[in-house]
Amino acid sequence: MPTSTYAHKKQQLYLVLSGIFLVNALLAEIIGVKIFSVEKTLGLAGSLSAGVLVWPVVFIGTDVINEYFGRKGVLRITFLTVGLILYAFLVILGTTRLAPADFWLDLNKTDGQGRPFDIEFAYQSIFRQGLGIIVGSLTAFVIGQVLDASVFQAFRRITGSRFIWLRATGSTLISQLVDSFVVLYVAFYLFGNWPLKQVLSVATFNYWYKVAAAVLLTPLLYLAHYLIDRYLGPAETAELQEDAFVDKSV
Repeated sequence: MPTSTYAHKKQQLYLVLSGIFLVNALLAEIIGVKIFSVEKTLGLAGSLSAGVLVWPVVFIGTDVINEYFGRKGVLRITFLTVGLILYAFLVILGTTRLAPADFWLDLNKTDGQGRPFDIEFAYQSIFRQGLGIIVGSLTAFVIGQVLDASVFQAFRRITGSRFIWLRATGSTLISQLVDSFVVLYVAFYLFGNWPLKQVLSVATFNYWYKVAAAVLLTPLLYLAHYLIDRYLGPAETAELQEDAFVDKSV
């Protein structure tokens, strides 16, 4: 493959992987304010943050980026994502400061069943997340990503190009152990009013959900490797993985 074509495909690949990573990370942060009952939803005991529903896509994105673009590639998109999440929260916060139009309030005085409904209060409640949630989630996100990227590369040194599932699952097991507890501890214990027992209970359930999701979605990781190999070509894929392993720039 000509050098220019390879460089173009490499850039396109990083762009696509980064876009998938960024969108799902942003979605997880926005919807993560909701804690839902797994028992009422799926019949299993426990509670989860809604954000963990899309978080497994971030795991896969992190591992694939790490495999082909190295630790630097992961950290580059991680810090960009943090900046864009902060930007999104600032924009959302700004919209909550806007005075609602009277006709908009009048059109939404009742819900679908005719019950009194305050749409401005609902909007504020959903979108104006507390400082604790923002600080906790972003702190946990950065720590988790740095750990994941570092542990993944450590496993890569041990396994070489073999055992993709081991370095992917192993890095997730370690990084999400920290992430799951840090975000809830900061957001709901330090800045909130949850008792420590409740924080530990929800964090533990969140963690085991993430572990199960990471294991169950391992076939998608192999599918991603197959598709990238077809897109770049075997020789180019091997070269890109070697560059990632020695931690060269994207």
